[in-house]
Amino acid sequence: MANKGLKSLVESEPNFSNQALENAINELKIGWVTKSFTLDTDIEDNIVLSTSQKNDVKDTINNIAHLNIGRYLNDAIRHTSSILDGTIVYRANPDTEEVATFLEILQSVQSLQTLIPQLYGGTAAEKSRSVNDHLGTLNNIFLETEDSSRPVFTNLKQNITFVNNASLATETALNTAYDNLSNFINSVVSDSTDFQQTLNTFATAVATAHTNFNNALASEPYLTVRTQLIADRDEVVTQINLENSNLYNIRTYSSSLVNNMGYTSLAEDADLRKLMVNVSGNANWQAYFNDYETNVANLNPIYETIEDSDKEAVIDQLLFNKGLPDVLDYVDILGVANKAIKNDRIDTKQFDSYTTETIITKCCEQLGLTTANNSIYNQSQLLLTNLNNHDRQVIADALDANQDSNTLS
Repeated sequence: MANKGLKSLVESEPNFSNQALENAINELKIGWVTKSFTLDTDIEDNIVLSTSQKNDVKDTINNIAHLNIGRYLNDAIRHTSSILDGTIVYRANPDTEEVATFLEILQSVQSLQTLIPQLYGGTAAEKSRSVNDHLGTLNNIFLETEDSSRPVFTNLKQNITFVNNASLATETALNTAYDNLSNFINSVVSDSTDFQQTLNTFATAVATAHTNFNNALASEPYLTVRTQLIADRDEVVTQINLENSNLYNIRTYSSSLVNNMGYTSLAEDADLRKLMVNVSGNANWQAYFNDYETNVANLNPIYETIEDSDKEAVIDQLLFNKGLPDVLDYVDILGVANKAIKNDRIDTKQFDSYTTETIITKCCEQLGLTTANNSIYNQSQLLLTNLNNHDRQVIADALDANQDSNTLS
């Protein structure tokens, strides 16, 4: 840990906020988007409307969702606020379970970056659990890209500006519909007699204005822009939904990974391995603990980082390290016979009474090598080739066993 600046850090507050996102969204408040944003805020903040009424109005005016930009931008702000105050995280027992803190969320996300690779063998990103898969909206994901493509908010600003500069009559009509609904919502009191009917009328007027505005963008030069507005909304909503899904259950998900990691640590103890097999009703769990000792025995650090394309070269090197091949010339029939005697496939019973030539022949017969009409030297050549190939296969099998035992499945 670096010490420089640490004292100053702990003597001050971090002042976490979603201000950067709000600042970026403020840049998008152009033309109808400004009034869309205001209307969504007026609906959300109104103290007279019931939750059901608010949802009904929002559903009605969200008929052309890619034009109702203020709605999903406000959703992004509210979403990030729920991350910062921890309320996004589900509590199974709200009466006894503490609301999550932002620090808890950060630490949980950090632990997933380590636990997922250990348990699944791939990156957290491959499981849609990277840092940005949880916190991208706060992390300027809509303002930055990792390639040459333009960020979402850059696209939005350009396209909103383009449409607004066209001064379409349908945009003007939409702005009027927005104003009428906002003004009515801000004027209602709890004893309004015509409240619901008028609310529905103004909401329907906004939906109609959305449709008319959308139709006006149905041909070029606006169609390309409309298509991009749809894509940009989809990207924002998809990101928010992903973060919601990941953070809502992050306590449960993190706990399950930590528990699984804890269970695997029990495999080091033979008695606990047996217990886990006996108490688990899952065949995958039983197999893991049953096969653990064999799989550990197959692991060999010498074989780590071996690529399939290098396998033959690795076998050559490992054979060389073992002093193999130890017999180079089949004419050396004594050397070939001695090598054969050491091979675990050969039954050496009564070999003490055999001549070298007989040992060569007996070994060939045991290994299914042709001896008829073959001279002793031909037999020796066949036998030496078989023995050397066997040495290679033993190394190859050990490599495969190591890789298999070290592969997550």
